Amino acid sequence: MTDTQSWDAEYDLVVVGSGGGGMVAALTAADAGLSVLIIEKGSKFGGSTSMSGGGIWIPNNPTLRAKGHDDSRESIRRYLDLLTEGKVPAARLDAFVDNGPPMMELLHQSKWMKFFWTKGYSDYHPELEGGRPQGRSIEAKPFDTRKLGEDEKFQRPNNMKGPLGLWVTGKDYHDLAMVKRTWRGRRASLVAAWRVSSNLVLRRHMSTGGRALAARLRMALKDAGIPLWVRTSMTDIITDENGVVTGIVATEREGKTHRLRARHGVLLATGGFDHNAEMRKKYLPEGGQDNFAMGARELTGDGITLGEKLGAALDFMDDAWWMPAVRHPAGAVIPLVSERAIPRHVIVDKNGKRFTNEASPYVNFVHDQLEGGHVPAWFVMDAKSRSRYPFAQILPGAPIHKKFFEKGIAYTAPTLEELAEKIGVPADALAETVQKFNGYARDGKDPEFGRGESAYDHYYGDPTLKNPNLDVIETAPYYAFRLEVGDLGTKGGLVCDENSRVLRTDGSVIEGLYATGNTSASVMGNEYAGPGATIGPSMVFGYIAAKHAAAKRKAEPS
Repeated sequence: MTDTQSWDAEYDLVVVGSGGGGMVAALTAADAGLSVLIIEKGSKFGGSTSMSGGGIWIPNNPTLRAKGHDDSRESIRRYLDLLTEGKVPAARLDAFVDNGPPMMELLHQSKWMKFFWTKGYSDYHPELEGGRPQGRSIEAKPFDTRKLGEDEKFQRPNNMKGPLGLWVTGKDYHDLAMVKRTWRGRRASLVAAWRVSSNLVLRRHMSTGGRALAARLRMALKDAGIPLWVRTSMTDIITDENGVVTGIVATEREGKTHRLRARHGVLLATGGFDHNAEMRKKYLPEGGQDNFAMGARELTGDGITLGEKLGAALDFMDDAWWMPAVRHPAGAVIPLVSERAIPRHVIVDKNGKRFTNEASPYVNFVHDQLEGGHVPAWFVMDAKSRSRYPFAQILPGAPIHKKFFEKGIAYTAPTLEELAEKIGVPADALAETVQKFNGYARDGKDPEFGRGESAYDHYYGDPTLKNPNLDVIETAPYYAFRLEVGDLGTKGGLVCDENSRVLRTDGSVIEGLYATGNTSASVMGNEYAGPGATIGPSMVFGYIAAKHAAAKRKAEPS
């Protein structure tokens, strides 16, 4: 649409999407003296950031440096070079590495932005040169969302809150998962009990992870006087006769339409095409097209689609931030992050065979699953595993709800042979797989797939064992859960340069249009650097976009 009509409102920068990248961009723009507006399609702010674990992977940020974790730039770039295998322009990688620390320093100027290091949560490939076994991921500190005031009712929920208001950080969950195995786990359970009782007395509304991050960013936005409109969808991008983006058309849920001028740019932070069935079928590989996405329901590829109409190039559209998952009988999708690292289980395909390291980073696990055609897959464990470790939000030793069995999500049997018959895999093959695996467990080494060799594997493993990820499967009854190919969001999107500007298929810039997060083609390529390598880059490239827009305004004649 061309800008031949009048405007209903004017801003220097219009941000579409209220996840981490969008909110950071707005704060950066305001700090540079720009007028800025955020619009949000959903009725709640925070996007998929709010629904996430909230990890932020930004090397050399102030929180890490305060703990003496000061990387050399060369080691970070070496790690990213090896990880991305030449699929991401060097200028984009440089921009991410160089702008991450100053972006975090800007956030630290707000009294609300407080973080801690999740020490020990390894980079996802610590064995690569430049990888760090102690990890580079940080989280927002827990936050009492009562401080949001009226805005509390507009915050998107997540699954990090437990019964009776119990709140756990990523580190807390790491410890609690071993409540039946370690003294640290038992201490964590006492802390959890104290939190429940103190919440009842103090009437706090504590949030952690991505929800805490989004709440803290919202408080900073309020301090900066930045408006955020919920229930407002971008329906078109407006350009002038030269193809320069000058604004957007936004429609409220009630049908009222606004033509919003963006004097120095529009930033698309609308997420991926997670819940767009047509796009999933068109772009994603066989086995990954069914919708077991865990991102916000509003993510239907709006920014990608409108950008493509302007001639934008696309990349990595056949990939996603994959996550093995179990379907809950009520319909929710439960990610399996820690569960694949616990001992006393194997994951097998329809032939009853293992096909990869079960404890590997989730994107790599599903890449191997899809490339080998191992869909569906089955998570097979014994009774001792079920009694010792949490699984799919079921506490250790707690009964599995009957609806899991009624809906064909889970099966149980007194022998492996009977279990194999129930899940439709060859009984002799499953028995052979388990027998072979038990031999590996007794030796403490998996020569087939290297389970337990990486520091990443160990993080959620059982530290009381010789190999934290290996133990025999021998105690009846046996259980099998059907694994779905889930995702945390799609990876493909608009191709951008090092300034977050959207590029056409011929490499030219679409002036006035920026993108970040899952609306843009991933700076991680087909890989995943570590916990928070989705949110971290989204925040950084939102910051870069706002800085570039501010520089354009400064360069204009007064």
